[in-house]
Amino acid sequence: MTRRSARAAFSLLLFVLPAFILYLIFLVIPMFQGSYYSFTNWDGLNKTYGFVGFSNFAEAFREDSHFRSAILFTAKYVICAVVLQNAVALLLAMLIESRRRAKGLFRTIFFMPNMLSVIISTFMWVFVFSKVIPALSEYSALKFLDVSWLGNPTVSFWTIMIVSVWGGVGTLMLIYMSAIQGIPQHLKEAAIIDGAQPYHMLRYITLPLIAHALTICIFLTLNSSFKVYDLVYALTGGGPGRGTQVITMNILEEAYQGNYRYGYASAKAIILFLIIFVITMIQVTVMKKREVEA
Repeated sequence: MTRRSARAAFSLLLFVLPAFILYLIFLVIPMFQGSYYSFTNWDGLNKTYGFVGFSNFAEAFREDSHFRSAILFTAKYVICAVVLQNAVALLLAMLIESRRRAKGLFRTIFFMPNMLSVIISTFMWVFVFSKVIPALSEYSALKFLDVSWLGNPTVSFWTIMIVSVWGGVGTLMLIYMSAIQGIPQHLKEAAIIDGAQPYHMLRYITLPLIAHALTICIFLTLNSSFKVYDLVYALTGGGPGRGTQVITMNILEEAYQGNYRYGYASAKAIILFLIIFVITMIQVTVMKKREVEA
C-alpha cells in the first residue's frame, strides 16, 4: 500500500468512525444487551435478577394471548400497508409522470405529509375523525359517515390505514418517479407503435424495468410497518380495549407501563426482530431474483 492510498484510507476511517461509534453505542450494544436480558427475569429497576432460560419465549407464545393478538393485528396492518402504500405511490408516480406540466407542483403536494411530524399530523387526523366528519354527517346527507372512526375496532383499523397511506406514499412516490424516468423512451414509443395498451405497458415494460425500485420500496414499507408505534398510539392508543394494539405497543407496555418485566419485554423484542429479519431476507432474495430475470 502506497503512502497516498494509506493516507486516503486513514481519512476515510476518520470520517466513518464517528458514525460507526454512534451506531455501535445506540444500536449494536443495546441489541446484544437486550438479547442477554431476554433470558432473565429482570424488572428493569433492580440490580439483581435471575436467569430463566427460554421460559420468556415460551410464555410469549403459549400463555400471552395479548401478544398473539398483537402479532395478528400487526401482520394484518403490515400486509395492508405494504400493498396500499406501494400501489398508491406507484399510481401517483405514473399519473404525475404522464403529465407534461406542473410535475413539480404535484410532487410537492403529495410529498408535503412527509414533512410533518407523525404525532402532529396524527393529532390533526384525530380532530378530523372526531369532529369534522361527525359534523359533515350531521349537517348533510352523508349519514354513512356517522360511525365511530376511532372507537370501533373494525373501523379504526381502516382509519389507521387511511392515515398510514396518506403519510407514507410521498417518499415511495419519489422513488418510483425516479425509476420511471430511467425507462428508455424508445421502449415506450416502440410499444405504443405496436399497439400496446396501458395494461400491457405496465406489465411488460414499466414493472420489469422498475423492479429495483419495487425491491427498495417494499423493503422500506415492510420495516416501517412492523415497527409502527407513534401513528397507532396517537390515533387510538391501541384501543378500544386492545383492538388495535401493535407489537411495539405490547412490548412497551410489558417493559414500562406498570408491568416492569424488562426481561420478558426483551424476549418479545427479539421475537419481533427475528420476524422482521426473516421476512425481509425472503423479500429481498425473491425480489432480487426477479430483478435478474427481468
